[in-house]
Amino acid sequence: MQQKGSLSTPRPDQQAPDVFPLKGELDLHVLPEITASLDAIIDKRPEHLVVDLSGVTYIDSAGLAALIQAMQKVQDYGGQFSLGGVKATVRSILKMSRLEEVFHILPRC
Repeated sequence: MQQKGSLSTPRPDQQAPDVFPLKGELDLHVLPEITASLDAIIDKRPEHLVVDLSGVTYIDSAGLAALIQAMQKVQDYGGQFSLGGVKATVRSILKMSRLEEVFHILPRC
């Protein structure tokens, strides 16, 4: 169930989303750094966290696991988690792993 959405102008009672940009290859080698950075943001309990993947060229199972874990943590406290800027190469990996149906993917970031 892919949800379609877009970033709209926040209402006065709604905060703009926190955007966390990533770049390069998201694999086992950078997993500890990415997880620590995501955890630091999630500890602040943003209402809406958008992970900007526009600079990501490749993602492996470890990178996918980090995003799933982050999404679950955000959803556990009632926040919204989205992916933005998903390029064709990364989208094909999400589609192949059927995670395109799990993540809320924004058309752009």
